[in-house]
Amino acid sequence: MRRYLLILNMLLSCLLLTAQEKKLQHRPYIDQRRLHYGFFIGVHSQDLEFANNGFITEEGESWFADIAEYSPGFSVGVLAEAYLTENLALRVIPSLYFGQRNVTFHEQNSGEEYRQVMKSTLLALPINLKFSAPRFNNYRPFLVAGVNPTLSLTNKNQQALKLKAFDCYLEIGMGCDFYLPFFKLIPELKFCFALSNLIEKKRDDLIDKSLIKFTDSIEKAQGRMIMLTFYFE
Repeated sequence: MRRYLLILNMLLSCLLLTAQEKKLQHRPYIDQRRLHYGFFIGVHSQDLEFANNGFITEEGESWFADIAEYSPGFSVGVLAEAYLTENLALRVIPSLYFGQRNVTFHEQNSGEEYRQVMKSTLLALPINLKFSAPRFNNYRPFLVAGVNPTLSLTNKNQQALKLKAFDCYLEIGMGCDFYLPFFKLIPELKFCFALSNLIEKKRDDLIDKSLIKFTDSIEKAQGRMIMLTFYFE
């Protein structure tokens, strides 16, 4: 055991010494430009946090909803970043998110299930503040926080659940700037929490009135997203 601890200590020491070595900085003044631009591609997962209310139908059914499985989504967009101070920047990120939510309704007594696949295309405009640590060599870790108003382009009628078109998320995340010879690569992990109730309660669109029980069974549903994004500047 001592031998393994000694080897681990030596490896950590080597990593620390390597990290402390000064290296040639790539693109040393890019962060000091008043404005700089880029684009991004990424993956994300969309979720809904349901609050079921225990509604019982005239037939004695009681349904509750959850997200049975998660499907990865795809996101693209552009980035505009404004220099505010040495460690603070304002980002505006027009984006498109393509994804889906797989909702399953369970009937508590019979065990019957009803499934709905909700495909979504979201037009988004995140506005974030970026708090960066001092740059060392060719990397610079940071934290981001902000708001993300979204507009759904794919809401459909005649389904068990219908979501409202507009939503707004609070965002918080972390990442790191990597300064390469010809561009800057920025991987970022972000967590998004919706502020509003997305369930559309007024269902005048329903022709099959038996589906209204699913809407009546849910008090509210709030969106959640986890996003892994790669920016290129």
